[in-house]
Amino acid sequence: MPNLPIPPETETIVAKRHLAHRHHWVVRTTHWINALALTLMVGSGLRIFQAYPGFARKGEAFCCYPLEGHDPPRWLTFGGGLAGARNWHFAMMWVLAVNGFAYLAFIYMHGEWRDLVPRRGDLRDTVQMVKFYLHLRRDHPHQGKHNALQKGAYFTLPLLGVLAVLTGVAIWKPVQLAPLTGLFGGYVWARYWHFLVMLALVVMAAGHVFMVFAVDPASLRSIVTGSYDESRSPEARNARPFQRGGKTPPPALHPTASSAGSVDSGVSGDSTRSPDSVDSVDSADSRNSVDTRDSAGSIDSSNASDPTAEPIDRFRTPVAAPAMARPLTDRADAAAEPRPNPRAEDDR
Repeated sequence: MPNLPIPPETETIVAKRHLAHRHHWVVRTTHWINALALTLMVGSGLRIFQAYPGFARKGEAFCCYPLEGHDPPRWLTFGGGLAGARNWHFAMMWVLAVNGFAYLAFIYMHGEWRDLVPRRGDLRDTVQMVKFYLHLRRDHPHQGKHNALQKGAYFTLPLLGVLAVLTGVAIWKPVQLAPLTGLFGGYVWARYWHFLVMLALVVMAAGHVFMVFAVDPASLRSIVTGSYDESRSPEARNARPFQRGGKTPPPALHPTASSAGSVDSGVSGDSTRSPDSVDSVDSADSRNSVDTRDSAGSIDSSNASDPTAEPIDRFRTPVAAPAMARPLTDRADAAAEPRPNPRAEDDR
């Protein structure tokens, strides 16, 4: 069947955006507070680390840090001197702790924890998402509010935040909280775990920001205003990093570029074509329709054996034959027949 152009009303329906409410204002507020607090904590923490850029005690060696004695870049630090950096670091620690507790309490009471808790099949979905990003799978796997990779990251971030607070408190008060410090292996190892947790948070945050701009820019609006355009989701666009994607639409509603161009060119050329060219196009169309009917009729073996039978059009909706009208003679005979008189029957 030939591809037809999209009717105007269909184009309006297809192009219409569907805005859905995705993030509650509490989630949006705690998200940006966490982003600010984490940035200041990382900068001030690196400034504190500059005072002693290593983990081994003097005269000892440490196995697991190859950059022992090398200062981090100064442009990554924040807080001025050591005292100022410590003040900023401890202040943001309480902001991060209180804000994180408020976020966890809200998603538990509001029910949004169900979108983040790992479920059966998430490992399989994670493998499928990785295959899709590596171009080993053609279509975007089906997802809900978050895909499997996002769920894993968003579920891990609060756990890393708790570890950051616990290890930080352990190295802040190593004598008063000696049991907690010993739980992490002592002061040296508590500092090391605190440093690794910071690196993990930075890597996950950087990956999160990268995927927002590279795959799902519409989610930036949702974390600011709360509304999300579902027609621009990665699944709807079949999008990969820095690749717009776009699923192939059904041919009945969305003609291909070549077919749409042929229809447009045919319509736009009607006013400039000569009558002979119009006749030739009409005759070609009629031949195509005859060929289509002949090919449909050749399917039926009974019609193929009878050359006088009309070919069956498989694409035509069958219409019931109209009822045959009664002949005029039958009508005259029926009118001439005497009709029974109900009054005469009653008199009898």
